[in-house]
Amino acid sequence: MQVYLVGGAVRDQLLGHPYHEKDYVVVGATPDQLLAEGYQPVGKDFPVFLHPKTKEEYALARTERKSGVGYHGFQFFTDADVSLEEDLIRRDLTINAMAMDANGQVYDPYGGQKDLEQKILRHVSHAFTEDPLRVLRVARFAARYESYGFKIADETLHLMREIAESGELNELTPERVWKETARALMEDHADVYFKILRECHALKILFPEVDALFGVPQRPEYHPEIDCGIHTLMALQQACKADYALDVRFAVLVHDLGKALTPIEELPRHVMHEERGIQPVTVLCDRLKVPTHLKNLALTVCKEHLKCHQVQILKPGTLWRFLQRLDVLRRPEKVRAFVQACECDARGRLGMEDRPYPQAQFILNAMDIVRNIRAQDLPEHVKGPEIGEMLIQYRIEALADFKAQLEKQ
Repeated sequence: MQVYLVGGAVRDQLLGHPYHEKDYVVVGATPDQLLAEGYQPVGKDFPVFLHPKTKEEYALARTERKSGVGYHGFQFFTDADVSLEEDLIRRDLTINAMAMDANGQVYDPYGGQKDLEQKILRHVSHAFTEDPLRVLRVARFAARYESYGFKIADETLHLMREIAESGELNELTPERVWKETARALMEDHADVYFKILRECHALKILFPEVDALFGVPQRPEYHPEIDCGIHTLMALQQACKADYALDVRFAVLVHDLGKALTPIEELPRHVMHEERGIQPVTVLCDRLKVPTHLKNLALTVCKEHLKCHQVQILKPGTLWRFLQRLDVLRRPEKVRAFVQACECDARGRLGMEDRPYPQAQFILNAMDIVRNIRAQDLPEHVKGPEIGEMLIQYRIEALADFKAQLEKQ
């Protein structure tokens, strides 16, 4: 029995990129042998075991054969006679098809080290086309290693287009699409993921609402980059640069979906795009089964981001109602996430990437003001329904004082 470290841990170790998970492949063993040594079985489709002490995953070397559609349509075969080379050839990219033994010796039958040095993402074999999920995985790797200068090999990009045009992407479950996308959104260059999906014609299949933004013009005085799709990816770049959380990054991605629905005769203006965006954001979230708290923030950013940009000129009463819609009293963390997303929108424009966004601190200060006014601060004679009315009055007055003090500065 021989044990090898495989996949991402080998790749990232050679690249000098941080990694946390380790996966191992076991050659020349049977399930009974691993069970006898205390390994715990966890695999459903093929034998995968947890190490009795480290709890790291150990998979028996295996081969596979396409037997149906989608990424589930495979039959796996494990046997003590399956070689390391046979196991590695079924992997997606050459840089993921390397193994390392306990002595640090690298086994690289398919040229992964050379592609790592030349910064190329290249498929191992034509079997690449049998798994549609690999389109998303390669796009995610492109986003992850963008800062290293990695590019996708032309022939691999061709196969990705082939998969997209075959219709097999439609066989992916919403859960798998969302899982890959959520991971991609947390990369330092998440915008590259969507650029690659668009380049291989997968964006219009998996994210038609986002794809529809490309080619839609905006007023150049507000958006020098003009194209709505380019603006969206520039705003996403800002969210990555600031290292914002997943909910903020996703909200930024979908904040302008309504602009794809602007009537042609109204272009390049986008009046009412906030309201028009509610339907496509909802459809996208429901289709991909996006977690509820991400969907809620995305809808709020879609509906209210222009109000955030204009917040400093709102009257005190209008400002209070705006803060109420943000759920300022119960969800201060949502307000902070909302402000972050709107800041990315404001800075995701050509030549405006570093401009100040005082609206952010304005809203956070206003939030603190209204949250610090509580029922115990009211006169003792105020009772019952009057409490709520008086709290609103006090909060609006406090916002008026806040605005007045700023105007004096």
